[in-house]
Amino acid sequence: MNYLTKSKENFKNKICLVRVDLNIEKGQEKDSLRLNVIKPTVDFLTKRGAKILLLSHRGRPIKKDRKQSLGLLARYLNLHQFKKQPIKFISHFDFKKIKKRLKAAPLKSVFLMENLRFFPEEQINSRSFAKKLADLGDYYVNDAFAVSHRANASIAAIASFIKSFAGLQLEKEIKNLNGLLKKAEKPVILILGGGKPTDKIGFLKAFFLKADYFLLGGGIANTFLAAQKLPIGNSLRDHNKKTLAFINRINRRKIIQPVDYVINNKQILDIGPKTIDLYSRYIKIGRTIVWNGPLGLIETARFAKGTKAITEKISQHKAFSIVGGGETADFIIKLKMDKKIGFLSTGGGAMLEYLSGKPMPGLEALNKSH
Repeated sequence: MNYLTKSKENFKNKICLVRVDLNIEKGQEKDSLRLNVIKPTVDFLTKRGAKILLLSHRGRPIKKDRKQSLGLLARYLNLHQFKKQPIKFISHFDFKKIKKRLKAAPLKSVFLMENLRFFPEEQINSRSFAKKLADLGDYYVNDAFAVSHRANASIAAIASFIKSFAGLQLEKEIKNLNGLLKKAEKPVILILGGGKPTDKIGFLKAFFLKADYFLLGGGIANTFLAAQKLPIGNSLRDHNKKTLAFINRINRRKIIQPVDYVINNKQILDIGPKTIDLYSRYIKIGRTIVWNGPLGLIETARFAKGTKAITEKISQHKAFSIVGGGETADFIIKLKMDKKIGFLSTGGGAMLEYLSGKPMPGLEALNKSH
């Protein structure tokens, strides 16, 4: 893979298209890991005289929607990370005008293009749309690990039309996750939670032989309870019959389930104090800890106690730790414990798929790029 940091290209007066991930919920900007990691790659390129066009998406809009515009995030970035070098927002999709503006701009200028998902061609990985994007620049840089498992035009198809590199954050993600795969020190403790139980079950299957223990919370814990025909009320779970069959035939010795819960309106919304104590004992013996997904409904303080307690236990432990998933990473940043965690990954589903060995369209595209 071509890493930007290893490049010997002359970027002076060149237009670099940098794919970032600005898929941030309104009100979550302050503690967003995905916003915090943009600047290093931009600085790397502008110090070399490049002009930058940032590309991203936000949400899943069916058509142009002002609520999903990236303009608000451009303003936020200018108030914080880019005070000295404000980003210029491009609100239209007139590619000829955009190209002309980029060419006329001074060296080190930084632009942000409007939400690419306002184009349906983006999510279907349209080659013609990718070509239009590629024609705007001289180089392409993928720095959006969190969406590199998606076959989108600005992630996958674009790399076949333009010389492409992996950005600084993407390089960090790959190196840290590769390090985990190659030399994870045992015991390996995996903590799985969050609201996408199907994704977590797939990862559990793929990683079952590599990990020593799985500590469960959120939707995947509820799914295990349901498979054992235990009452979970209206709690989130995976209803797939194949998933339930898999759960019933695996060796449960590795699976550590909650022993008590916080329940509200017939829903399990957090792990209880006895489970926190139980999980803390397993964390204490772990030499490698991988965590993906919160253990409760962290948007509400009373249901965030389990996730907070586990964060504190991991931060106090000397084991190598990787935590992934936008919600979990941002929660840790909000607690100001991010410096005490080994590595925070911007990817949730992307991190799980990479560790599971599944094909990643964005990374495959970089490997094939000229």
